[in-house]
Amino acid sequence: MNSINMKTDWQKLNLSEPIVDILSNCRSLTFPSSRTELVDMALGGPGNKTFDVVYDVKDKGEVCEASIAKCKNGVAVNYKEPYMRRRDPECMVVGDANPSDKERFEKRFGYSFDPLREETFEWLKSQDLSVTAFYLGHGEHYGAIMIAPKNAGFFIAGLADLQGMINPEEIPADFNLRCTLYIAPPYRHTHFSGKQVVVHNRLDEVHEIFSYNLYPGPSAKKGVYGALLTIGESEEWLTLHASTVQVVTPYDNTTTIMHEGASGSGKSEMLEHAHREDDGRLLLGENVINNEKLHITLNQTCLLQPVTDDMAMCPQAAQNDSGYIVACDAEEAWFVRLNHITKYGTDPNLERVTLHPKEPLIFLSLNGVPDSSVLIWDHIHDSPGVPCPNPRVILPRRVVPDSAEGMVEINIRNFGIRTPPCTKENPSYGIVGMLHVLPPALAWLWRLVSPRGFDNPSITENAAMTSEGVGSYWPFATGRYVNHANLLLRQIQKYPAVGYTLTPNQHIGAYKVSFMPQWVSREYLARRGIAKFRPEQLIAARSSILGYTLQSMQVEGVPIPHDFLRVNEQPEVGPEGYDQGAEILRNFFIAELKKFQKDDLDDLGKKIIECCMDNGTIADYENLM
Repeated sequence: MNSINMKTDWQKLNLSEPIVDILSNCRSLTFPSSRTELVDMALGGPGNKTFDVVYDVKDKGEVCEASIAKCKNGVAVNYKEPYMRRRDPECMVVGDANPSDKERFEKRFGYSFDPLREETFEWLKSQDLSVTAFYLGHGEHYGAIMIAPKNAGFFIAGLADLQGMINPEEIPADFNLRCTLYIAPPYRHTHFSGKQVVVHNRLDEVHEIFSYNLYPGPSAKKGVYGALLTIGESEEWLTLHASTVQVVTPYDNTTTIMHEGASGSGKSEMLEHAHREDDGRLLLGENVINNEKLHITLNQTCLLQPVTDDMAMCPQAAQNDSGYIVACDAEEAWFVRLNHITKYGTDPNLERVTLHPKEPLIFLSLNGVPDSSVLIWDHIHDSPGVPCPNPRVILPRRVVPDSAEGMVEINIRNFGIRTPPCTKENPSYGIVGMLHVLPPALAWLWRLVSPRGFDNPSITENAAMTSEGVGSYWPFATGRYVNHANLLLRQIQKYPAVGYTLTPNQHIGAYKVSFMPQWVSREYLARRGIAKFRPEQLIAARSSILGYTLQSMQVEGVPIPHDFLRVNEQPEVGPEGYDQGAEILRNFFIAELKKFQKDDLDDLGKKIIECCMDNGTIADYENLM
């Protein structure tokens, strides 16, 4: 295949007019070609052990966005402001006039985006720039370029890890540019009152993303995700907000489980082994009233082969007639949250990978001083005594043991939700049992609503119950609610062999459980494989929104307490506390589903939503789909 050396002949590529202008007139150009070069760039140059990312901001002078330290196992990146250590859920705005249910730039800020777009281009021309090329998602269909100030080397290296980087000396001559990222950090201060803002500007030939901040979550990760969703919306395929793992039982049976949900719902955790106590047991839960601890012993767990961490691409060309969805990773690395790693020994596998990596890693919001080792349980503090709730490490798939490559068939789609404690005295929506089985119609509703849930560490807002929207990826999408609702419904209809389940994390009724429900349920579901549940194994949940509970549940002969399966049977909750929590959940669903009642929603979708509005039974949902 013919290629072009971008370092010397970038003019030969089919680049958009703004890119040509910027690259032709900027102060200097760098085309990094190796990871070593990227790590050196993150530190401001070879030999440096510390580096501050500083910009000259109008009316403010020099502003330091982040400090970088060279450590034994990578680079430690720490933002000066606690606000910048997690994604602002309202950071995205749409700068174009194409169909969208997202807030427009002009509505939020009171002026057209076009002048700011031109101003951003002028600012970039005044900088020393770095240019990297990569592909959106799996395959070589959708080319992308990022243009960033060279001193934002940690951000450039982070994107190269997350999305991959094409060798600039070997850019395909037919490189199909579909997306451009422009990085301009000072504008956060001059135009947006210090807030994270990412503008998506969908032009006919290219999807432009303007990142006015240096936290990679909204732009290098979710911004790219937004571009994939835009392409998928037009071509009628989805990139699901999901982790995926092939679970190999001690008997060599493999079940592929996809775990979906809002940020903080346990996607990265689904790829982790269950955290054990010092004596090897699993802490199933701790009662929030009397502090009683419930343990189980599970001697042998399954082998985990991670496939995706956050973005599962389901391209139309990859699907087959098996009845299962075919998916692949849309990323080259994983943005792993570490807030639940609070001491040495919590997750030996992750500790081993991050303490002795094959290559230097990028750590965010973790303590690191030059020549030390970054410890994943040593979180930076937002304020005295308050650890940052969103420390991260970027893990390239190539350093993750047993990770699986390529396309996989999805057997089970599990949905995760962060739940608060629930008691008679303080009822809440924390009524979700250890494992629920959902009919396909209900599974679709859960994806439309996608509750962010309790105490979410990934985002800046503190509301106890808000929605992340369709498929749990709505904060990153640029188009229309109803289009994505239809795509999700048609996907569920088209692949009837897939099973659907629901697991909580953080609390089951009066018990604090962390992510143990999904870890234990993963072991249980893998041992069942693709076997269908018999009617006598299931009990209709007291709340129809929760589908079915299990009559009983055993893993390797270890029974799960019945009141962990059906929260209304916990004496601390009882039927009365449960019913009040169910009403909270139902009212939330009704409020969120109203926005989908559009004329162009598929007829089946209209009927499913009407069923929920009418307080339909589980049998009603079954009959619909």
